[in-house]
Amino acid sequence: MTEPANRTGALRASDVRHMKWWGWGVEGVGFHHEDKPGFAPFVQKAVGLELRASERTERPDFSELKVPASGASEEFVTLLGGIVGAENVVVDDMSRVVHTYGKSLRDLVRIRAGRLPRTPDVIVYPADEAEVQRVVVAAVEADAVIIPFGGGSNIAGSLEPHTYESRTVVSLDLGRLNRVLEIDADSGLARIQAGAQGPDLEAQLNRDGWTMGHFPDSFTHSTLGGWVATRSSGMQSDKYGDIADIVKGLRVVRTGGVLVIRAVPSASTGPSVREMVVGSEGRLGVITEVTAQVHRLPEERGIYAYFFKNLDHGLAAMQEIAESDVSPSVTRISDAHETGFSLATSKEAKGIKKTAQAGLMAYLRKRGWNLDDICLSFIGFEGGKAHAKRQKSIVDRIVRKHHGIGVGKGPGALYDQKKFDTPYIRDFLLDHGAAGDVSETAGPWSKLRGIHAAVYTAADRAYEEIGRKGWTMSHMSHSYHSGACLYFTFAFVFGDDPLGEYDTVKRAIQQAFVDAGGTISHHHGVGLEHAPWLEEDISTQGVEVMSGLFDVVDPGGNFNPRKIVV
Repeated sequence: MTEPANRTGALRASDVRHMKWWGWGVEGVGFHHEDKPGFAPFVQKAVGLELRASERTERPDFSELKVPASGASEEFVTLLGGIVGAENVVVDDMSRVVHTYGKSLRDLVRIRAGRLPRTPDVIVYPADEAEVQRVVVAAVEADAVIIPFGGGSNIAGSLEPHTYESRTVVSLDLGRLNRVLEIDADSGLARIQAGAQGPDLEAQLNRDGWTMGHFPDSFTHSTLGGWVATRSSGMQSDKYGDIADIVKGLRVVRTGGVLVIRAVPSASTGPSVREMVVGSEGRLGVITEVTAQVHRLPEERGIYAYFFKNLDHGLAAMQEIAESDVSPSVTRISDAHETGFSLATSKEAKGIKKTAQAGLMAYLRKRGWNLDDICLSFIGFEGGKAHAKRQKSIVDRIVRKHHGIGVGKGPGALYDQKKFDTPYIRDFLLDHGAAGDVSETAGPWSKLRGIHAAVYTAADRAYEEIGRKGWTMSHMSHSYHSGACLYFTFAFVFGDDPLGEYDTVKRAIQQAFVDAGGTISHHHGVGLEHAPWLEEDISTQGVEVMSGLFDVVDPGGNFNPRKIVV
């Protein structure tokens, strides 16, 4: 057993980083299109939005928000301060607003419009598991509501208090629990506190030559505990697994003590309590520590780009790769619409690069490819140099079999560099009065094409219903032997009823998932956003079993109530 080389002291509440209250990321970081000449024409063609700097919405003014007063009594705040230190209990308006919502499009529309019907009453920053336990006991004895908070990146409505909640609402921020505690090098297991955000976690592991290999879109602003609570999946899940595969042990604080799941390779101990906690969104307690499977940093790592003539050819190749003996870290293919978007968000090519791009497109046309149908794919390889080379050679043969062509590491390196920037584009569109949001599903290989077609049809009907010009695009990622994830992005310019219009499109897409044989979510969780479709996904009996679990484990409804199931 080793302690990581980066031992640090406990943070104070004031040291914990949060995203800006009105959007994704931190102040001063955002999406700009001035160096991407294809972006503005693409947006105008896709949704009819003409981008002009003068039309951009100004940054919201916090002083104009009407923030509900904290309902926490002075006695309760003092009690909490006696546990974690008075400086680590806050009730100011900014802190309570930051902890009210996640970062979904619905959340940002509401917060920018000043819609704050209910905020947490008090934010508590415990320093360790013992303090979490004491806070939980005090909160439950006071019949308060406890909502665990990690990075605040959730987009499924898992963080917000219920509008009509009359009890004191405690947002339990785990940001001070941010350390890699111990690495079992023989077993490849790391004990990590649940409040560690992605970059901090990986930096601590990397210093000792390790990686978890879990890189969700939200990586830069989300936490390990949040990943577990929502059943997250990372971009390199093909090799490293989803978070449910990575988690081997857990510590979860509950009213009567700490639920402990020991890190063993496998166990036959009845229904898996570990699996019950993964994806529970705070309803079974507060996750304080995770023992995760970690891997030595690979000697070789590369992401390569490929083009396919159309989506059918690309999906067939991805399926054959998944069924083969190779184990890429990434297998992703964009449909024609998303490929067009990716090309439009590229910076202007100059010199040799511009000539090469023009030559490639001319070559594809000469092969009889319709450039409006081409699909861009990224496939990643990791491991020893010989292993990575062998894996790539097998994949290259499969790609050629399905009439694809490789275009090297350049586009793959750019994808790897920009892979966490997508939420900034969503905020940029919102600044210009447009919706840009996502919904994702998973299904068996035999149903993926049907799901893809059903979503496009449903979305088009929804755009027609709201009277707006809309755009839908998608990619396939997270391959499994039996199927894969389909990740959809949809966009349109808001009319007079932004959330009503959004709901029409979002509902249509979610219903299409279920009707076509997909799940309601592959890795974003349920929360409030996807709960209406849960029964159609897991059956009436499934919902009854889940409700029974929550009711028995938390009879007072103190732990993040009404999420997943009401």
